[in-house]
Amino acid sequence: MTALLELKRIKKSFPGVKALDGIDLAIQRGEVHALLGENGAGKSTLVKIMCGIYQPDEGDIFIDGEQCRFSNYRQAIEAGVGIIFQEFSLIPYMSAIDNIFLNREIRNRWGLLDRRAMRRKAEAIFKRLTVEIDLDCPVEQLSVAQQQFVEIAKALSLEARVLVLDEPTATLTPGEAEHLFSVMNDLRLLGVGMVFISHHLDEIFTICDRITVLRDGSYIETLATGDTNVEELVRLMVGRKIENAFPLKQHPVDTSTLLLEAEIQREKHGPTDRFRLHKGEILGFAGLVGSGRTETVSALIGASRCHRKCVSLGGRPAALNSPAQALSQGIGLLPESRKTEGLVLPFSVAQNITLNRHHRRGKIFVSASKDRDVVQRLIHAVGVKTPGADTAVSTLSGGNQQKVVIARWLNNDCNILIFDEPTRGIDVGAKAEIYQLMQQLTLQGISIIMISSELPEIIGVCDRVLVFRGGHIVAELTGDDIESNHIMLHATGSAL
Repeated sequence: MTALLELKRIKKSFPGVKALDGIDLAIQRGEVHALLGENGAGKSTLVKIMCGIYQPDEGDIFIDGEQCRFSNYRQAIEAGVGIIFQEFSLIPYMSAIDNIFLNREIRNRWGLLDRRAMRRKAEAIFKRLTVEIDLDCPVEQLSVAQQQFVEIAKALSLEARVLVLDEPTATLTPGEAEHLFSVMNDLRLLGVGMVFISHHLDEIFTICDRITVLRDGSYIETLATGDTNVEELVRLMVGRKIENAFPLKQHPVDTSTLLLEAEIQREKHGPTDRFRLHKGEILGFAGLVGSGRTETVSALIGASRCHRKCVSLGGRPAALNSPAQALSQGIGLLPESRKTEGLVLPFSVAQNITLNRHHRRGKIFVSASKDRDVVQRLIHAVGVKTPGADTAVSTLSGGNQQKVVIARWLNNDCNILIFDEPTRGIDVGAKAEIYQLMQQLTLQGISIIMISSELPEIIGVCDRVLVFRGGHIVAELTGDDIESNHIMLHATGSAL
């Protein structure tokens, strides 16, 4: 059977890095094909070649058996290949209709915009997706899930026969992800071939027909989903068996040393949330999306206003009226969106690590050579895998980018680190490294607040857990009570 899309012997190198070394991939009609591998395995490079964003150094691309070569993304679109990027490519202030038909507007015979035709086509696509969207609303006012479906509608408007979905469920709730899978099943029946990238292995087994595994830029194996299991996939991805994703806790928390106490009343007539953080402790903030975890942290560090706040650090009152003031008091935040909020992507690893420290001295651009010893020590300490300190941080994998953010805050002498969804978009091997690093930091006396939507890591990593619901803390769990059922009962209100 002739494949809908086939890539043969694809090779691609960047300065100092061989990203792909002879990759083969075949996508059949009506197939959902998983592309699996650790961060840095070559998945993103391969799909960018598939979509004309990069051109291969060697190798061939075939569609319906005919050889193609895409010099740009538009040529790939014209050939029927569309991609839904992990980071949305929508224009925030434009409506759903305008985003869907951007640069492809439908015009009448006089060359004027035919908004009625565009509306009819958009309505038909969303009806097909069984999704209700305010087509005239700026997309920045839509929910993340609605924005995701606008991206999908945009790809479908191209009449794509091959659809690449890069981490499409990363920001979706379980219900929204289930709806997406239903849409994918409908597309499968229409003969659309799909490439599905996800670090959630349970999703792979839910929706995918076959799986291709990459490791370090090399093709490893293609398997039928029904012929494999999680353990085998992890072994193929990382080249080894991961015995324990979560490191054993090596010492009891020193509850005699209180690092932080906070009372936060976010609304005038709302309740006051109180919490504390001990030296060397990992405190979990658990709850459903929108439960108030990130908002509470934002109020704590002065990134958002609140009605009343009282904070003590080391037993002394502290004013935290801005993130810069919080940083000066030793509190660093690893934001949920590391690429847009945590890093300056065009800057080097060294510049990102030293950025805040030098900015406080009135310098923005610095010579990495002046801080070479400090930067190299921190790169080694947190385990950043990079060709060198001068490498652009944009070229690193997600896990290594996260480590660069951690190194920056260590360079600012932070003794409290706030991790907001620290392993989102990171593969199983890198997750284990991040957990191990967190454990090492606590052994040095650093305390961590971890916000996470993944219950296994809340349970496996945290010493104590605060559960949020409706914008506020509703429960504190310790010891054996840090367990999935207990957390979800409180998070959903079923424990009342």
